[in-house]
Amino acid sequence: MNNVKLLHRESAYSTIRIQEESDNDAYWCFMHAHAAAAQADYRPCFNRPLMHEMHAYLRHASDRIALRAATGEHAIAHVVVASDAPVFNLGGDLDLFGRYIRARDRDGLLTYARDCVEGVYALHGRLHPTAHSIALVEGDALGGGFELALSCQTIVAESGVSMGFPEVLFGLFPGMGAFSYLRQRVSAKLAEEMMLNGTMYTSDELHRMGIVDVLVGKGEGVRAVEERILRNRRIASARLALDEVRRTTEPVSLDELMRITGIWVDAALRLGDRSLRTMERLVRAQLRRPGGPGTGSETLSAPAG
Repeated sequence: MNNVKLLHRESAYSTIRIQEESDNDAYWCFMHAHAAAAQADYRPCFNRPLMHEMHAYLRHASDRIALRAATGEHAIAHVVVASDAPVFNLGGDLDLFGRYIRARDRDGLLTYARDCVEGVYALHGRLHPTAHSIALVEGDALGGGFELALSCQTIVAESGVSMGFPEVLFGLFPGMGAFSYLRQRVSAKLAEEMMLNGTMYTSDELHRMGIVDVLVGKGEGVRAVEERILRNRRIASARLALDEVRRTTEPVSLDELMRITGIWVDAALRLGDRSLRTMERLVRAQLRRPGGPGTGSETLSAPAG
């Protein structure tokens, strides 16, 4: 990236790495910052510290975009979500889910779910009228990680990456935006099938299905995002107008997302011990991520029984 300004190097951020390109109003948020991802017990999922820091940075980026838009400096801004880990994101914090479920703590589980929903809702076009969000998927995106990518207005993925919803392995469905955002890209029937079949799709397959917008080779993701940003800047008025058209013709309201995630919470609280044991095995598999003794895809290898 050219003319990149590094931000918050001295700040309290520990799970995300931030970069800004001041010359074209681009804000990059890399999940699972190198220091965090190097820890032996760090799982590249939506743990509480990661969610807290991402929310904080999205608020910061939104404020910066609004300020620059008010001065007329830029016609369009971009927020890019990427990852420093070999995976994009392995989804929800299953260890936390299991503890909430065993304790019958509906309020705790609902608070977590609502925090997730507020994040994806912001990325789907609510940061600012002049902001466009991009997911850069260079590694596997599972469960909530896939939902995060789907919530972004553009998905750029490298070839050979796996994406899908493993929740069905322990009797759940992805309840934090999956259906609402998938149905903007495929039929409702196919969205439902993808949420329940447990299939891991390659980025190549998803590109053919129209779910991934830009597919590039390994190691070419950052360049592809930069090119998309430059293209959008050249057609800023049309790009932002079409973003507004999508919000108008295919609206996803915060209320819709919250109601769905409430259904997810109630379904989670009905899980039995067998499902919870499967969830615990998947937590151990998340620790065997790329860079460790196993791989992110091993989250799917645990038996459902």
